[in-house]
Amino acid sequence: MPKLFNKTAVNFCTVLGAVFCVLFVFYGFQHRLFTSQEALRSFVDDFGAFGAGVFILFQAVQVVVPILPGGLGCLAGVLLFGPWLGFVYNYVGICLGSLAAFLLAKCYGRPILTMMFRQETIEKYEKWTNRHFARWFALAIFFPVAPDDFLCWLAGTTRMTLRRFSAIILLGKPASIALYSLGLSAAFQWVGRLLPA
Repeated sequence: MPKLFNKTAVNFCTVLGAVFCVLFVFYGFQHRLFTSQEALRSFVDDFGAFGAGVFILFQAVQVVVPILPGGLGCLAGVLLFGPWLGFVYNYVGICLGSLAAFLLAKCYGRPILTMMFRQETIEKYEKWTNRHFARWFALAIFFPVAPDDFLCWLAGTTRMTLRRFSAIILLGKPASIALYSLGLSAAFQWVGRLLPA
């Protein structure tokens, strides 16, 4: 497919995702989803057995097509399913999305980065690929401060093997997901106490 069409399709999906998120936030405030953990859990329970699957799919997709900051998804997982199941669902979804991004980048190569991300971001981290990339990548995945989603795409354009990538993701993600989940959950509860009932 032409490059322009691909870039337009990616941009359309990103905009569509952003619009959906804005509408959901508006709906959430109207129904107290962000100020009442009970209301939020009741909302997910309405999906029945599919609730966990829908959430895992959302977490995977938001890695492949970054719509929201990953930390917000981690917070949602903990609030919806509790600390243990929330962690498991976050972990499964994010790992699946990370593997998908890596494999897509392996398939389509460097040009897909220019379709998905700003040139400034690519240039900022491109120097990591020149030497000891696996080491830098592992550190970035372990600590929740780097743009993990982008780095998964970038890793797919390097010589890193799927086996090594999988090992880094599966072993490195639990720490960052736990830090995001616990930190944002504590912040959410603090903000909830400040808001009027």
